Amino acid sequence: MNILQIVPELNVGGVETGTIDLAKYLVKCGHKCVVVSAGGELVKELDACGIRHYRLPVDSKAFWVMIRAARALARIIEDEHIEIVHARSRVPAWVAFMGTLQARAIFVTTAHGSYSKHIFSYMMGWGKYTIVPSSVIGRRMVDDFGVPFKNIRLIPRSVDLGRYFFHDIRDKGPQEEFLIGVIGRITPIKGQIYFLKALAKVLRSLPHVKAQLVGSVSAGKDNYMEELEVCIRRLGLSDSIKFLGLRRDIPELLSHMDCLVMPSIAEESFGRVIVEAQASGVPVVATRVGGVVEIIDDGKDGILVHPRDPDGLAEAILRILKDPEFAYELACAGRKKVEDKFSLEKMADDTIKVYREALDAPRILVIKISAIGDAILAVPSFEALKKKFPASKITCLVGRQARDVFQRCQYIDELIVCDLKGKDKGLKGMWSLAWKIARRRFDMVIDLQNNRKSHAFSFAACCSRRYGYDNGKLSFLLSDKIKDVPGQMGPVAHQFRVLEMLGISYSGEKLQLWPSEEDKRSAQDFLSANGIDIQGAHHEALIGINIGASPRWQTKRWIAKKIAKLCDSLAEKGYRVLLTGSSADAPFAKKVLKDVTSKPICSVAQTTLLQLASLIGRCDVFITSDSAPLHIAAAMGVPFVALFGPTSPERHLPPADRFEVLRQKGCPPCYKDTCKKGTNACMAKIEVKDVLAAVERLLKK
Repeated sequence: MNILQIVPELNVGGVETGTIDLAKYLVKCGHKCVVVSAGGELVKELDACGIRHYRLPVDSKAFWVMIRAARALARIIEDEHIEIVHARSRVPAWVAFMGTLQARAIFVTTAHGSYSKHIFSYMMGWGKYTIVPSSVIGRRMVDDFGVPFKNIRLIPRSVDLGRYFFHDIRDKGPQEEFLIGVIGRITPIKGQIYFLKALAKVLRSLPHVKAQLVGSVSAGKDNYMEELEVCIRRLGLSDSIKFLGLRRDIPELLSHMDCLVMPSIAEESFGRVIVEAQASGVPVVATRVGGVVEIIDDGKDGILVHPRDPDGLAEAILRILKDPEFAYELACAGRKKVEDKFSLEKMADDTIKVYREALDAPRILVIKISAIGDAILAVPSFEALKKKFPASKITCLVGRQARDVFQRCQYIDELIVCDLKGKDKGLKGMWSLAWKIARRRFDMVIDLQNNRKSHAFSFAACCSRRYGYDNGKLSFLLSDKIKDVPGQMGPVAHQFRVLEMLGISYSGEKLQLWPSEEDKRSAQDFLSANGIDIQGAHHEALIGINIGASPRWQTKRWIAKKIAKLCDSLAEKGYRVLLTGSSADAPFAKKVLKDVTSKPICSVAQTTLLQLASLIGRCDVFITSDSAPLHIAAAMGVPFVALFGPTSPERHLPPADRFEVLRQKGCPPCYKDTCKKGTNACMAKIEVKDVLAAVERLLKK
């Protein structure tokens, strides 16, 4: 894999050290790693290992600086053939996000701390995966920044055990003098003031204890440093404590300590110094804050106390210093935990697994919002996508009307159901839906709807690959588009032209539907109640007739009197007839039944979509106009007679093995929902005898 890590700078710090450690491990494992930062003293460590470093101003919040840095980063991604960009801080995350959109790399983040709800912080949750060092930070990212829980990956920070050696405190023998360390930035949230108060209490029992405070003063916290100095003088600690400032020899300092104290009063994202102490065999006392409780099992590999509790700190410290055997037990358990859970190798291997998951399991959004029939026609595209990307997670944005088509589809992992005429209508509704799409962090969008709204939703996904037709309907919002071709093309093949941009060709995939066992039982019970025994060895042939048409396309509907006449003609030949239709077709069904003399079975307005599919699946032949039931029959593998009027069978006939097409050739397809002549001649001139003959041809086959 080719990985790029991006951080603000490479000076001493936990994030920076982790970046260097991971870069070295990636190269050691045969991967390529590039690091981008604004520079720093640790760059020489990368140079020594032959790891390439690019210097960009990714520490600046200036908007135009970030834009220029993103363009430069995109060039680096392309030149270095980077597959994954891993951002480990907020400003670099914005630069990385923009750069990956331009250069088509996968964007991953690590949220190292508890961020304020600021615009710069939100980007830390916009990676395909957000790595967190503790479950505390994971919850913050979910609750405060809306990161989907499924996008969170927990990988604790680590230490390089090759730099931290276990020191058996029993080797020191009986002691009168002890050394306590506090390592961390000099800032109020680190709680050094409470440690000083605890130290004064410890000295009353063990007067020869010394303490070291390691860490630089945080920017703007000089007053706090002065407060600490005043407290030291007031408590008489001047001879017992030293400020060492910023140090880079932490392993060496830990090797001389008898106890490490972490007195933080604010939520800690993890507590790396605790793990470093445990790796060195130093017993730890820490406060119950944030991710610290995920590192220390109280009384087994460390001691936990409440924050802002000098008495509790003092008691815990004295317990460790006065009981060498207990201290040794804590040290041994701590070292074992680090070896099992917090080693550099485990952290790096877990991170590599996230990278591999990001590459091997693309998240694909397919947009198919429209009517039931068009949704069924999209099933072959889903099948082909799953074949091409077997580990992918495929999500479908579908309209409320057509959701049942995909409810049990084995090629779809998730449905986003929208109602653009209801809750999702208008700017507010569309914005809410766009946000829902964006939160999924898709790798690519395939727009099979290809209208203005679908192209807008494609863009809202905020991913670099957006495929669809270049049809002038806001198609500039697509990244990859293809022009339509003149001439006639089948509906499935037409959709596959979009997939060809991904290297997917149409190879004869069929339409499919997946009625449940309950749907099948419902159909069986309905037919049995109407005197049809489908399971019988000599049952009569069952001919289905769809009397319906969508409200918009009344020009596709066949004539009521001819449907009635066909029912009687089929009955005369000994066939049973099943009428199907939706609730909107109920008034038309009354017209048909009024003119019929035989007794067809009427299921109009009595079925769900998949119950209808089960009923059609029981038919020997199905007769229908160009509407959803035509596609259902094809999906259920039922021979059908298709009646075409205002639309072209060359463009709309679904793929099937056994079918007959009838159309009035004297009236070419007009694609009008209202007949200009007022006669619906294209459908009216289809004769009953021709339909009957087509049915019998299919029955003979």
